[in-house]
Amino acid sequence: MKLPTCDDYDPNSISFEQALRHIEEDLQPIVSQEQVAIREAVDRVLAEDVLARINVPAYVNSAMDGYAVHSDDLPKERHVQLTMVGVSFAGKPFAEVVAKGQCVRIFTGAMLPIGTDTVIMQEHVTVQGDQITITTGNQIGQHVRAIGEDLTVGQTISGRGRLLSPADIGLLASQGIPEVKVKRRLRVAFFSTGDELCAIGKIPDIGQIYDSNRYVLYTALTQLGVEIMDMGIVRDVPAELEQAFLVAAKENDAIITSGGVSVGDADYVTEILRRIGQINFWKIAVKPGRPLTFGKIQQAAFFGLPGNPVSAINTFYQFVQPALRRLMGQDSRKPVQFEVTCASNLTKRPGRLEFQRGILKHNDNQELVVYSTGKQGPGILSSMSQANCFIVLPIDCGNVAVGNKVMVEPFNRLV
Repeated sequence: MKLPTCDDYDPNSISFEQALRHIEEDLQPIVSQEQVAIREAVDRVLAEDVLARINVPAYVNSAMDGYAVHSDDLPKERHVQLTMVGVSFAGKPFAEVVAKGQCVRIFTGAMLPIGTDTVIMQEHVTVQGDQITITTGNQIGQHVRAIGEDLTVGQTISGRGRLLSPADIGLLASQGIPEVKVKRRLRVAFFSTGDELCAIGKIPDIGQIYDSNRYVLYTALTQLGVEIMDMGIVRDVPAELEQAFLVAAKENDAIITSGGVSVGDADYVTEILRRIGQINFWKIAVKPGRPLTFGKIQQAAFFGLPGNPVSAINTFYQFVQPALRRLMGQDSRKPVQFEVTCASNLTKRPGRLEFQRGILKHNDNQELVVYSTGKQGPGILSSMSQANCFIVLPIDCGNVAVGNKVMVEPFNRLV
């Protein structure tokens, strides 16, 4: 008789790192690209480097409202009087040469007149008619923006693989670039499996539950900016599941299912995948989310998520999200993690890397600490709604007492 174990170790499971490595090695970014207007390019992935066409700034200009002077006129001691001979506005520069002993009133962004190289803040100047008085304490070249200080011609301003943000769009516009080449949108099909699932808007039969996973996947995929094929709920009938897989594989780069990847009698997903596709792995040493399946159906990457809602969210967040970003051609990036003090007692058995739900906030002493959301069952979806981070507990870690240090991973916008 097999004795019960005191940990979560499963010799058939691969590690978190192994799973990520398998996914990275097996997936290659899509190659198709398209030209789009920069207004349509936000949250799209650049297909090629974009180089600066002009210097920014294109001319020497003032970083402050004040007075443009020549550094030779800065007083070595006490003060100096200068004669104001004009004004330089942004877009309307002072066109004459400024001689020694003279100055020009200048505004932020305005071109420095010929003969000046320094700007004195207006707060540091005494004005009487066309005469200004400046004192010591100013530095040669202060408050002046040099040509190309921000960008120089030929410099890479946005690299291939960058997910374009609103600030990136502004940078492109500042260069007069109207269009860019981006990767085409990724196409992703998804559906839920299980006779126990009921669609929203219908009355569930006895023993049925509403399907929440599809709505999590829909919103997460929408935020990733992919083209979506929502195939609804597919019943636990092998022929129907196989047909759904084949339809999804025909037009999509990736397929995501939730449910049906465990070891129960009605869990047909891995069985069908072995017959019509290939399996890379199907169990990982991660909690929640051990039964994650990764493979391929024809040319489409396949991700079979667990049916429990928290397990589905965690495996999507930790594995599917970076995989889709890789397929999109986006630069890889590791999630932000840092160490804080734990303000709750945590229960854990060694054997699996565990992502518990936590609330990261300041305590009464204004120290950043993390609290547990409470029960950590894979079906407690409310804990994901309450949380703002994962508490990341290593594979060999056991229970954690209040006051110990733990690693936290704040959610990004997909959770």
